[in-house]
Amino acid sequence: MAYYVVLTTLTDEGRKTIKENPQRILEVNKELEKMGIKVKEQYAVLGPYDFVNIVEAQDNEAVMKMSVELGSRGTVHLLTLAAIPVSEFVEKLK
Repeated sequence: MAYYVVLTTLTDEGRKTIKENPQRILEVNKELEKMGIKVKEQYAVLGPYDFVNIVEAQDNEAVMKMSVELGSRGTVHLLTLAAIPVSEFVEKLK
């Protein structure tokens, strides 16, 4: 399994959805589980992004499908970064 950092910015439509139904965030997490994406950590943040998520997925293809699915809804913009745990990074450099 691989880790990814997903930086999310809500669109106007996304902000409206969250305002009317904050529980929608957790509903989307359940949808991601069905796609094989596990949300490990999730934070609402201040600044240029609205949410920072750490997710675990089988591979880049699974994350690509997640990005296309969520992005096609028009409620979020995503920036996804592959992440390597530091312990693995150090081990691979040896």
